[in-house]
Amino acid sequence: MYRYNESDRQFVRARAAQYRDQLKRHLAGELGGEEFRPLRLQNGWYVQRHAPMLRVAVPYGELSSTQLRQLARIAREFDLQDAGTATERGGFGHFTTRQNLQFNWIPLERSADVMELLAAVDMHGIQTSGNCIRNTTSDAFAGIAPDEEVDPRPYCELLRQWSTLHPEFAFLPRKFKIAVTGAREDRAATDWHDIGLRLHRNAAGEVGFRVAVGGGMGRTPVIATPFRDFVPWQQILVYIEAVVRVYNLYGRRDNMYKARIKILVKAEGQRFVDAVNREFEALLADPATPVLPESELARVAAGFVDPVTAEAPPAARPAGDALPAYTRWLQRNVHPHRLAGYRAVTLSLKRAGLPPGDVTADQMDAAAALAERYSQGELRVSHDQNLLLPWVPESELRALWLQAREDGFATPNIGLLTDMIACPGGDLCALANARSIPIAAAIAERFDDLDELHDIGDIDLHISGCINSCGHHHSGHIGILGVDKDGSEWYQVTVAGADGSALSGPALAGKVIGPSFAADEVPDVIEAVIGTYLRERQLGERFIDTSRRLGPLPFRHAADAVRRSTALAA
Repeated sequence: MYRYNESDRQFVRARAAQYRDQLKRHLAGELGGEEFRPLRLQNGWYVQRHAPMLRVAVPYGELSSTQLRQLARIAREFDLQDAGTATERGGFGHFTTRQNLQFNWIPLERSADVMELLAAVDMHGIQTSGNCIRNTTSDAFAGIAPDEEVDPRPYCELLRQWSTLHPEFAFLPRKFKIAVTGAREDRAATDWHDIGLRLHRNAAGEVGFRVAVGGGMGRTPVIATPFRDFVPWQQILVYIEAVVRVYNLYGRRDNMYKARIKILVKAEGQRFVDAVNREFEALLADPATPVLPESELARVAAGFVDPVTAEAPPAARPAGDALPAYTRWLQRNVHPHRLAGYRAVTLSLKRAGLPPGDVTADQMDAAAALAERYSQGELRVSHDQNLLLPWVPESELRALWLQAREDGFATPNIGLLTDMIACPGGDLCALANARSIPIAAAIAERFDDLDELHDIGDIDLHISGCINSCGHHHSGHIGILGVDKDGSEWYQVTVAGADGSALSGPALAGKVIGPSFAADEVPDVIEAVIGTYLRERQLGERFIDTSRRLGPLPFRHAADAVRRSTALAA
């Protein structure tokens, strides 16, 4: 993973000191709430339903065991529940679909102390909020994936350094998100981002980017539009600058619901593409415009040092009487690696008793210990709200499984129905219309049989508590969206969405299967949808294949039957 140099560290520490001064003046009444608001937001501090929420940046998902232990300390010492609220939880973190970590109970008065603790381990919350270029995300398997053409991490780091506190793009019309991948399979959901970048080599072997612009979820789900098939890597920051500059100039600021770049791209079409290309050519023609030299890429790439440089010795063959639980774990949680003798291993954060993506302070320490013992002290945060150990020798797999099982990370459900994505929802978020956590818990309780889950097979279930789509419900094979109806919580269900991965196929928004359902109907609806798939599937067909072949109507009929039976029972 990237190693900060002294210049990086000085910057982060100076930012923490600056925030402490801003907070001190705010608490003293010298800096009003409206003046302080943009300052706290661009350091990752929100005001949520019950308490301030801090979003910590985990650039392109890479995390060291030292950093995770510091996050555990923050959770334990600062993320304190408020016993005066209905939700009495604290001492935990929540990993998000954008590879960040959120704390939900840190008092604002102690926030500067937290910023300094983060800076001590090369972490921060800079630009994890606000109308700016947010934390760049990538493939959790970056640098280790067998199907990778180009390692995206040095380019992600160049993007991070370029975009952080960029003076021209600090106050955009709306938030702006960039995702990068260098693999043949898109595991970074690039087509759902404001800018999606896919590294590849042209016929001459040169490295460049396919660029797509204007993707996003929310009220209007839009798949990104392809802009250029090949931008040489040396020019990619110039091209992104052209895109964001045109957006900054013409993006709407009179209506926050129409302020995202996807609205501009959709409304203007080719005129927007042409405007970007004109700006790009003008920038390239300007002698003052810097393009990336080889030396700059080499400087950043030197910060990435693989912890292993050779193949591991072959592992002993597993015994023929291997436990079924271990075999399932190998099938679901263990992944191929570019180096022979190594595997990547997912630590599942989807288990009974905790919401998807949540980890307690003790569990963070346990995961850090696993990384130190089995993965060279390195972890990754995945798009699916799990943790990944990227450097596990095959010979250590069984020992890792035994310890991970003891720590609660070995549920063999990766890619299955209970490996669901969910935002914190109305339990914590001030924007949410409905709760996500109880819905996720009810579905997990309904589908608690691993044999049944394996028979159902690969399926993505995504849950959002509001139209902002932090749970990525649009891209779920099954999506659940919380909505408000006359002050009550209701849930809309979609099928056949896709994020762009090999399992899902090209990015696509799911189709709604009828009016919304009451909270207590949702588990029955999901069971009816799954039952329809099991009856109608053809040999070897996954849920996403069946749902696309049948269309939404059969699933709607099954869901309507649940509604009718509920009405009769009432």
